[in-house]
Amino acid sequence: MAEPENLVLQPRNVQFDWSSVPLHWVPGEPLTTHAINTLHLVLPEGERWFVHVFKQTLPLIADDKVREDVLGFIGQEAVHAEAHQGAADHLTAQGIDLGPFVAQIEWIFRSLLGDRELTGAARHQWLLERLSVIAAVEHFTAVLGQWVLDARALDAAGADPTMLDLLRWHGAEEVEHRSVAFDLYMHLDGRYLRRVRTMLVVAPVLGWLFVRSTRWLLRNDPTRPPRASWRAYFRAARRGLLPRPGQLLPATWRYLPRRYHPSQEGSTSQAVAYLASSPAAAAAS
Repeated sequence: MAEPENLVLQPRNVQFDWSSVPLHWVPGEPLTTHAINTLHLVLPEGERWFVHVFKQTLPLIADDKVREDVLGFIGQEAVHAEAHQGAADHLTAQGIDLGPFVAQIEWIFRSLLGDRELTGAARHQWLLERLSVIAAVEHFTAVLGQWVLDARALDAAGADPTMLDLLRWHGAEEVEHRSVAFDLYMHLDGRYLRRVRTMLVVAPVLGWLFVRSTRWLLRNDPTRPPRASWRAYFRAARRGLLPRPGQLLPATWRYLPRRYHPSQEGSTSQAVAYLASSPAAAAAS
């Protein structure tokens, strides 16, 4: 299938009805459910931070196409944050108090990675550092976005269709805009060593964060499911319910060569096709 050219990024003002979505929305699979539910804990605050940082870059952009893509990215990420916030609120309504964990996520993005009392060159370099972090994270969101578009095992397992639509709509937009953060970084800075250094920090931190949040959700699940274990993860991954290590670890190394570009990841045509069929996206349009 030919890849579309000159794609114009646009936010889709989707809405999801969570009222009938069960706590374990993959039946009989609490670990799979909560491993994916980690997105609802991390992404609302993270994607609001993406938007905040990208808005600071707007006065620095000298290329009209880059500016247009950045504005589209900002619009899409803002909607992503609110959509996952709705799913997080649904978890709270089902008896999981997310407050203590979300407070830690807020500290990461508002304090550790937040604005600092800097001026001049130091302020500019801190902006570029954070932009390099976003470019690295967006590499993984594109990889995961393509994974969920392909993950037919979730359908076969009876995963809730509303949650699947959220995940695939979001995943499709991540694939759709996968080059924006990288192109913006290359436009404003582009230093290879900074890009590599950032990825070598971001990859293990992301892995640690999602393992930790999965364990936290299982411990605080009111139905008291079995605790997280690597054996259960590998079993779910072999069934195609979660990404396999062989899909995630090589993604880190693919980012490192000088010749890397995000267009090498995923399928825009598949993403656009899903967005054309997504119930939530169709209702929004």
